[in-house]
Amino acid sequence: MDEEQGEAGDSSGGAEGTTSFSRRDALRIASALGLVSLGGGAAWALLEGELAHQPAVSWHKSVCRYCGTGCGVQVGIRDKQVVEVRGDEDAHNRGKLCIKGSLLPVLNTLPGRLTTPLIRKDGKLEPASWEEAMSLVASRFSAAIREDGPNAVAFYGSGQLYTEESYTANKLFKAGIGTNNVDGNPRLCMASAAVGYTRVFGKDEPPGAYEDIDHAKVFFLAGANPAECHQPLFERMLARRRADPEVRIVCVDPRRTMTAEYSDFHLAPRPGADLLLLWSMAKVMLDEGLFDDKFIAEHVAFRTNEGKAAGLEELAAFLEDFVPEDVEVQLGISSAQIREVAHLFAASDATMSLWTMGFNQRVDGVALNTTINALHLLSGQIGRPGATPMSLTGQANACGGVRDTGSLSHILPHGRMIAKAEDRAEMEKLWGVPEGRIQAQPGLHAVALFQAIEEGKVRCLLNMCTNPGQSLPNLARYRDAMDKVFLVVTDVFETASTELADVVLPSALWLEKEGVYGQSERRYQLLEKLLDAPGQARSDLEILVDLAARLGHEQLITAKTPSAVWDEYRLLSAHSKYDFSGMTRERLRAAHGLQWPCPSETHPGTVRRYIAGDPFVPKGQEVRFYGHPDGRAYVHLVPYEDRSDPVDADFPLVLTTGRIVEQWHTGTMTDRIPEIRQGTPRGHVEMHFADADVLGIRDGEQVRVQSRYGAIEGPVRVTRGPRPGTLFASFYDAKWLINQVVCDRVDPLSKQPDFKTTAVSVRSVSA
Repeated sequence: MDEEQGEAGDSSGGAEGTTSFSRRDALRIASALGLVSLGGGAAWALLEGELAHQPAVSWHKSVCRYCGTGCGVQVGIRDKQVVEVRGDEDAHNRGKLCIKGSLLPVLNTLPGRLTTPLIRKDGKLEPASWEEAMSLVASRFSAAIREDGPNAVAFYGSGQLYTEESYTANKLFKAGIGTNNVDGNPRLCMASAAVGYTRVFGKDEPPGAYEDIDHAKVFFLAGANPAECHQPLFERMLARRRADPEVRIVCVDPRRTMTAEYSDFHLAPRPGADLLLLWSMAKVMLDEGLFDDKFIAEHVAFRTNEGKAAGLEELAAFLEDFVPEDVEVQLGISSAQIREVAHLFAASDATMSLWTMGFNQRVDGVALNTTINALHLLSGQIGRPGATPMSLTGQANACGGVRDTGSLSHILPHGRMIAKAEDRAEMEKLWGVPEGRIQAQPGLHAVALFQAIEEGKVRCLLNMCTNPGQSLPNLARYRDAMDKVFLVVTDVFETASTELADVVLPSALWLEKEGVYGQSERRYQLLEKLLDAPGQARSDLEILVDLAARLGHEQLITAKTPSAVWDEYRLLSAHSKYDFSGMTRERLRAAHGLQWPCPSETHPGTVRRYIAGDPFVPKGQEVRFYGHPDGRAYVHLVPYEDRSDPVDADFPLVLTTGRIVEQWHTGTMTDRIPEIRQGTPRGHVEMHFADADVLGIRDGEQVRVQSRYGAIEGPVRVTRGPRPGTLFASFYDAKWLINQVVCDRVDPLSKQPDFKTTAVSVRSVSA
């Protein structure tokens, strides 16, 4: 399925190379203005050949298949087919949908569905029975485990699997097989956000909610392009500004995106230098008396980069390196702009920060995440309506299904860490497995996993609902590695990953199975099964349960239906600060989402954490950051260090990658929809006019983009979007694999790859 890669500075924005007003322009503007939020006809009227649909016979509550916004939808069914999808007026998105969501009715009927298992024989994938395919998978996994130990196998999952599926896979591999080699595409999108929250608050996931949009006076959008990637949320921000003309929107992005066009301030930092901006803002706040001294004294602690305790004196000394006038040239933003925005951030009645891949997909992603949280703590912009930091997520279930279930190589369910002996012991007891079953060492993170595959250390890989054959950085290297492993891929369509697989298993798609999604604001929502899967396609949960039995772990994986798995998992949460044991299946069927913590069946859910009303904040206390034993949130004094892929005479430009408004991730779903495919250009790079003039490159020419990791040729679009010195490319085109060029450097703490700062050269090849 589609792979998470990026959203910040990552959609086609700014002035285009042509002046004609295209159908694509209409779609993009409609998305930003919320016109598609009407659902159905209003969006479809913009499309060539408006989609015909019959009136629905029955309507059913569900959730959009795509991004981490988690928009509620109403699905109209007639004759066992989806005939219409509307935004759910009672859900948090208030009936609004983006262009992709409005086209959900065609998703399940797209041609090219995988309907039977395939096994590679004599170099070709041939149809097989489920028995033959699963017997082969089990025998190869069993042999690898028997001969080389449990770490010879691995699971690579997705923020699109249902929670019940990710939880079951995590349990099978870590507590059954006994390997922590459980990772996946969420490592590519939100690992730095998760590590950042944990370092600051002691627990993962945002403290605030979408509801804060309705109260904020300042929106600080950093490394994010919600006008194109989280449109219903951005429309809600615009509605907030329409209701209160004093509301201001600040956009920090090296590209002139659509978000920047609709913002009051656009700050375009030099790629890789954002941390200078955040700390220089803190310096301004300190000098101008904009710190909330009382809040800091009662609720904040300081840590040096080495992890030692510090205080305000150490912070003041640390910030001397970030005087705006001293960093403005290196940062690429004037000191006057820095000072104005810092004052706006700290002095407003309520400031809400929102960020995505522009901060996460970086070698300093954790530093950026801890520091943007620090700005809220230092200024007291936290814990009240409209004042909160919030990391937005790109995939439908990366938060609930991966971060919360502990389905990454270094974590366990509900905030537990593999490196902590007490956490492993607790999970072994809860899962009913022998002491020591969970390995003490974290498993392989995504990039390290494919490097281990390259070296022959991992022999078998189960890849579910994701497309690493297109989405990994330094892609040519890791595609070669995928030829060396026994690769099992479950998916709904042929992808750049199924073409490398030894076994392909056909999966059920949206509405063809039941499960829970958890989105960016800790909101869990149920998707009910409304359709039958085509052919022999099965849910990923059915596949996992089958594999568990064949590997001899049937006594461990006893929950075999979505409802049974959910009951096991929610009751498990009662042993943690994530407690959502009150979210029964019945409540989820009736509600339009519930936010955790939700510790009882009568609890309404928690909108904001760490303040009075959160069930884990003791009565009588207004604020307690209970993730840390001392009840404080931590500000980490992380110095700026440019660890980005180095720009030099050979590679003088910086490539950043990401999404565009119409396409979702690697395009395995959206790029099959004719109305979308016909309205989006094929793969290309965007270049600023100034760079094109210097290099003698004209709009539409074929160019060669070269990095230290690879090269690709394709057309260039000369625009005013990217900052001079910066290129942009999206990654949805399976025939144009831009990630062959992207570096595979990772953040030292989160191990998340950097898709935003690859040094490249460009030359014309048109002649």
